[in-house]
Formats: sequence, C-alpha cells, structure tokens
Amino acid sequence: MNILVTGGAGYVGSTLVPLLLFSGHRVRVLDLLQHGGDSLLGVWSHPGFEFLYGDICDGKIIERGLSGMDAVVHLAAIVGDPACARKKELAKAINIDASLSLIDAANEGEISRFIFASTCSNYGKMKDPNRLVDETSELSPVSLYAETKVAIEKALLDSADSNGFCPVLLRLATVFGVSPRMRFDLTVNEFAMEMYVKKHLVVYGEQFWRPYIHVRDAARAILSVLKSGEEKVKGEVFNVGSSGENYQKQQLVELILPYAPDAIVEYVHKDEDPRDYRVSFEKIKNRLGFTVEHTVKDGIEEIIGLAKDNIIKDYLREEYRN
Repeated sequence: MNILVTGGAGYVGSTLVPLLLFSGHRVRVLDLLQHGGDSLLGVWSHPGFEFLYGDICDGKIIERGLSGMDAVVHLAAIVGDPACARKKELAKAINIDASLSLIDAANEGEISRFIFASTCSNYGKMKDPNRLVDETSELSPVSLYAETKVAIEKALLDSADSNGFCPVLLRLATVFGVSPRMRFDLTVNEFAMEMYVKKHLVVYGEQFWRPYIHVRDAARAILSVLKSGEEKVKGEVFNVGSSGENYQKQQLVELILPYAPDAIVEYVHKDEDPRDYRVSFEKIKNRLGFTVEHTVKDGIEEIIGLAKDNIIKDYLREEYRN
C-alpha cells in the first residue's frame, strides 16, 4: 500500500514508519518537524520512503500529501493535556480544524483506509471503579486534548457510510518505551528516569488508574488494522493496549524501585483527579487477534538502560518533551 503518515517524525510515528517500510509498504511522511527530524534518519535512504515537509493546516499540503495514497495514518496533533492547555488555539487548529479538512480531502480523494490515533483519555473518569470501561462506555473528556479527539472521532464515525471510505478509530493507552523520537514527559518514561537518575520523584494522585502500551506495540496495532479486512474494521473503535497493563501510579513506582532502591518517592495524595480509568482491550484481541508483546516492566528496563549505559546523558533536554 501507499500510506501517508501525518506526524511521522513523532514519538509513535517514527516507530511506525520503519515497521511499515519493512513490511513492504511505501510510506510518505507529512510533518512540520516541530521537534526536529533526526528520528527519520534511519529510514531516510529507504527506497519506499518519501518525506513531505509542511503544515497540516495548509490545504495545498494536504492535497499533495494525499496524492497517490491508498491509506492515511493520522498521528499529527498537539499531543497531551499539558501541551494542549498551553497552546489552546493551536491545539484546536491542528487537532480539530486541520483534521476535519484531512478527513474531507481523504474522503473526496477515495482513500480506502483512514486510521485515526485517538486516546483512552476520552473516558475521563470511570463511574464504577470495579468495572473496566470498553468501547461502548460513555465518553467523558475532561481536557481540551480529549475533547479534540472526541470531536474527530464523531466526524469519522459520521463518515463511515461514505462509499469506499473506511475510517478506523484507535484509542491508544498511555504510550511508553524507547522510540527514535524519544520522550521523557510520559509517565512510565519520566518516572523511571526521575527515580534512577535524580533519585527523587514526586507523584500526584498515586491511587488513580491508567492503561499503558509500549510504543512498538502501538505501531504493531496500526499495522494490524492496515492488514485486516475492511469488514472487520470499517467504522470501528478499538481500544489499543492490554487489559493486564492497567496500573495505578503507585504500582508503577513499585515496578521501578528494584532498579532504583535508593530513590526517594514523595506521594501527594489527591482525593479527586479528572482522569481515572481502567480499560478493557478485549475487542481488538478478539476481533483482530492483536496482543501486546511488551509489558510496562519491559519498558522500564529499556528506559533505565538508556541512562545506565550513557545512551541518554541529559533526559531533561527540551527536545525530549512536548
């Protein structure tokens, strides 16, 4: 397939692109390179790789990006609650306006497959702490980031009846692990580095739940959707992760402590948190046969290794954060 990956130089994208290339697909990356382009050096000379520099808010760039493509993997966004809160207007322009324009153009251009990277943050705060939320559960976005994702989900689901258009919505768990475009502002990665390098970590709301997925497994899930028959995925929503990889923040600390036994951890208890959810991932497992290959513990070992072996000497550098 000829696949357009928007935001392909980012944390998930730079892991996905080589996987697609080495699976035999041809990949065009559309990216403004807000965080640089070093993450694409490993695929730059691959004969199936093409790069298009530009802003997804530019309609002409979207038109060029879609030309000759069979599928779109839409990753480009202002990602995460803090980044969206700091740049509200930009977040709306990219996450909503540009995404809607991309959907319309892909639909009109007869793109056969459109995969949208959404988030489990859409669930907000679970009503019943004794039950896992699933794809049929009520969405309760409590941040601008989640609100933008819910808006695009609705637009895609409304367009699923269009002739030949096959949108698929992937609600990703919180991502972790090593990627060509490294990030240390994600919970597992940040906790591991803070405890191992600084020997000190402050944890807010240690009792609240989140699901987690390794960045390579997130990429594998996208590839799985691309390989699946349209009848299995068209107009479908899939939570992406593993039901066994839901953790409270305190549990993450306990997994890291064996690698940083001298770390001091301060817990700042909160009785209320806008996000608290445990998620079921049985649908993608049963429908597509997708299961994760990497656990949070595997990711912690990877991250600790970056510091231990001096691969990353200053994890606080600006380019490692959104």
